[in-house]
Amino acid sequence: MDKLMDNRWFIKILALLLAILLYSTVSNKENKLTVNVPSQSTSATIKDMPVNVYYDTENLVVSGIPNTVAITIKGPITHVQSTKALKNFEVYVDLTEAKIGKQKVKLKVKDLSDKLKATINPASVTVNVQEKITKEFKVEAEFNASQVEEGYSAGQPVVEPNKVKITGAKSVIDRIAYVKATLEEKSKLKETITREAHVQVLDKDLNKLDAVVAPETVKVTIPIKNNSKTVPISIIKKGTPQDGITIDSIDLDVKEATIIGPEDILKGTENVRVEVDVSKITENTTLNLPVIISNGITKVTPQMVKATVLVKKEEEKTVSGIPLKIQGLSDTYIAEINDPDNKIINLIVNGPSSLVDGLKPEDFNVYIDLSNLDEGSHEVNIHVDGPANINWKPNKATAKITITKNA
Repeated sequence: MDKLMDNRWFIKILALLLAILLYSTVSNKENKLTVNVPSQSTSATIKDMPVNVYYDTENLVVSGIPNTVAITIKGPITHVQSTKALKNFEVYVDLTEAKIGKQKVKLKVKDLSDKLKATINPASVTVNVQEKITKEFKVEAEFNASQVEEGYSAGQPVVEPNKVKITGAKSVIDRIAYVKATLEEKSKLKETITREAHVQVLDKDLNKLDAVVAPETVKVTIPIKNNSKTVPISIIKKGTPQDGITIDSIDLDVKEATIIGPEDILKGTENVRVEVDVSKITENTTLNLPVIISNGITKVTPQMVKATVLVKKEEEKTVSGIPLKIQGLSDTYIAEINDPDNKIINLIVNGPSSLVDGLKPEDFNVYIDLSNLDEGSHEVNIHVDGPANINWKPNKATAKITITKNA
């Protein structure tokens, strides 16, 4: 190696190789230099950026902060596009040092790239910082009474628990007029039900108030009672049949009716009725008549019934030669009938021909009652007993008699 280093030509060749290597290295570095080209700027708007609020949540309530805001970001296109897609920054309001009452505060941005500029709309808002309070209220149940099936009634709703704690701003709590649990039931109610219902907090104008309710739902029980009863339909005859007309029968196509009303009224109601004016009936007929209910009954089914009325035209005849008898006279007396002197009564009878045609004097008992009468002359009423379903009129209404002692 020492001999090579002493050789002049070896030294020249080595120097040439080192020069070539150095030139190659410098040339490669120059080819790798980066050219710095300025980036293109752009802007974009995020319309629904959430707003965070920092304050003493245990003791204060804040209102007036929008849920979202629109924010326009401007800067290098790559940063704008990335930030719009990721939303990796925060819009916030800092109320950690805020005082009670209304005040105007600015919306701020943090965690946004320093290469971007942001414009918030709105840039500031008026907020109301209030004391947070909690108060207990009684819950009233509410439901649609029209959902109760016909013939049933709803009792007083039961709410469990019947009180809730409501937390909110003092001004909101002071406005509470109603705390309601509204039962939403679509089907008709004909039996007692229990359902979960959300509690609503309302002011006097039934506007919903922003407050926290604990618990948010309660159980509402609606007791349902059957308020119907089935009773017979009674037939009431009004008026007097015309001369020569007898009402033979009245039949209804429906014998019973269902009535609806308060429980105490139903207990005291044993029937409903239809009224038939027999004074206007001269022949067999069918009438459509309303079913009449007593006060307190709210509905009856059916409301109308058909009444079939059968009549018999009456026949009139005179039954003659009926002896006038004496009844009730003490054994210590004897009585003489002075008028009628023949001691005979005639009866004008009328009724259905089937009954009147065969009537005879012996079918009637015509008498005068002399009970408790003393000696002397008396005028007494004539009494008649006879078959049912016919009418009669004696040719004399009274008799004149003389009572003497029995010798």
